[in-house]
Amino acid sequence: MSLEIRAAHPTETLGVLETAALLRELTAGLIASSDFDDALERLVRTSQRAIPGVTWCGVTVLRAGAPAAVVASDPAVGALDDIRHGPDGPAMTAIRTRDLVHVSDLRTESRWPAWVRRARGLGVRDVISAPVDVDDHVLGAINLYAREPGGLTEHRQVTAMLLAEHAGLLLASVRDRVRQHALVGELDRHLVDGELVGQAIAVIMTERGCSAPEALQVLRRTSAALSIPLREVADRLAQSVARRPARPGRLAG
Repeated sequence: MSLEIRAAHPTETLGVLETAALLRELTAGLIASSDFDDALERLVRTSQRAIPGVTWCGVTVLRAGAPAAVVASDPAVGALDDIRHGPDGPAMTAIRTRDLVHVSDLRTESRWPAWVRRARGLGVRDVISAPVDVDDHVLGAINLYAREPGGLTEHRQVTAMLLAEHAGLLLASVRDRVRQHALVGELDRHLVDGELVGQAIAVIMTERGCSAPEALQVLRRTSAALSIPLREVADRLAQSVARRPARPGRLAG
């Protein structure tokens, strides 16, 4: 399908403006997200609300080493996107082939018979599934559903393709932010742990008049004897020192 969009006709001009508004709203929503699952929910809400003719919207996501994720504007429709109910359906076909899948009337569709029966039972007649490429470890599809056959026109298909491509870039950015936040949090934790253990070593050195390696050995022996982590031993020691009354003649502060 060609992605060429001409704005010569007023209806086409309106469609271009709608698509631009959709992508702008989607960008604003996902830029504000620091959680991947939250970003998927924002994607679904924005698409379902902003694309004319769409009754329901869902996203199917495959992540390496993790169960498939499904987010949908309606729980019943979410079951259609969930591959645990069967791998055959437009979403998985779009993910496997990396091509847009469109069925304008499910009453004439012979592929995925079990999926079609469930979809028609929910009132779905028209469906678009567009592949979403996030990164090397995450693939997915955005799924648009309509009650009326033929409601998802050719222009809606183009919009779905643009939406999927734009969403992939934005979701990749969210994934990068999540990873960066996790790395910063891990670094902060290690720094706190190291500082706490260092304080405990200093306390033992002062009280026993020993070297730093000897003080560390005291902490390790205590950790092994009590079967608790080294950090917790250091934390308990720090709390014990903090609760001690000030020695006579010592200046406060």
